Amino acid sequence: MKTPQSTRSGLLLVDKAQGWTSHDAVARTRRLASTRKVGHAGTLDPMATGLLVLGVNSSTRLLTYVVGLDKEYLATIRLGASTTTDDAEGDELVRASSDAVAALTPEAITAGIQALTGDISQQPSAVSAIKVDGQRAYARVRAGEDVQLAERPVTVSSFEQLSSTSRDGFLDLDVRVNCGSGTYIRALARDLGAGLGVGGHLTALRRTRIGPFRVEAASVLEQLDVTASLISPADAATRLLPRLDLTQQQAIDLGHGKRVEVSGSPQGPEPLAAIAPGGRLVGLVEIRGGQAKSILNFPPDEPEPEPEPEPEPESPVATEIRNGDSA
Repeated sequence: MKTPQSTRSGLLLVDKAQGWTSHDAVARTRRLASTRKVGHAGTLDPMATGLLVLGVNSSTRLLTYVVGLDKEYLATIRLGASTTTDDAEGDELVRASSDAVAALTPEAITAGIQALTGDISQQPSAVSAIKVDGQRAYARVRAGEDVQLAERPVTVSSFEQLSSTSRDGFLDLDVRVNCGSGTYIRALARDLGAGLGVGGHLTALRRTRIGPFRVEAASVLEQLDVTASLISPADAATRLLPRLDLTQQQAIDLGHGKRVEVSGSPQGPEPLAAIAPGGRLVGLVEIRGGQAKSILNFPPDEPEPEPEPEPEPESPVATEIRNGDSA
C-alpha cells in the first residue's frame, strides 16, 4: 500500500555529517518526513559539517528569507600549500618550504587576517556551485576547463584566530568566521596563504549558525525525529521577520485576499509575519497606507491521514454463516 504523504509544514535544523552532500540530506529527510516537498537554504560541501536549514511542505517558501542571512563557521586553515580546490580534497599545487612556514610571525598572520576582514572583494573558488553559462563551475573544472570566476563583493564581519598548531612543515590555524551570504571560506584560506607567501587551503569546515538558527539546536540525520523537531511556520517566520498580530476577522480577510486596516506597524515593503489569534501563520504581508496586503499566504496544515484500521477477526459463528453453514 502506498504510504500517504504528510502535509505537516515547518523548518528543520539538521547537523550534516562529513561525506554527505546537501542533496543526500534532503533525500533522506524526504523519506523521514514522508513528503517530496523538502528544500534547503544553502548547500554545504561534502567535506563540511554543520547546520543545514531545511523547509518541509509549504514552509519551503520561507527558505527565501533564510538564504541571504549571515553565517558563522569554524574552520581549519592549513598554511604552507595551495591546492586545486582550495581545500584538502584537491591536488596539491605548490608547497612552501618548512623554513618559510616556520618564519611566519603572529603579527604577520594577524595582519593577513585583518586584510580579509570587512567589506572585501573575493574571487570564488573555481570548484564552487556558481553557474557559468548555465553549467556549474565545478562541473566545468571536472571536464578539464580552466574556469576563472569574477571577483565579487562580500562581507566578512569577523575573522578570528582561535589557536594554531605546527605539524609536518605546515601551520594549521583554527578560526571562527562570521560573514555575509556568498562568502567562500575556502577562498579566505587560499587568499590568506597567498598573502603570506606560503599558500593555504582549508582542511576542515563546520557551519555553526545561519541567522537566528544555531547548530546546537540541530539533529543528526540518524537521530532526526521530524515530528518532534519541526519548527512551526509561525515560530520560524517570527524568528526571521517582524511580527504582526491579527484579530480573528483580519486573519479571515487576509486569507481571502483582502487588505486589512492596521495601525502602529512599520510602513514599507519589508515583509511581516501575520499571526492569527491561535498562533497560526496566516501569511507574509507588507504594509502600505495603513493597510496590510498579503504577499504570501500559508494554508493551515491539513490533518494527517489516519492509517486504515486493521480488519477485526470474525467470530467462528460469523465465519460459518458467511460460508453458507447454519448453526
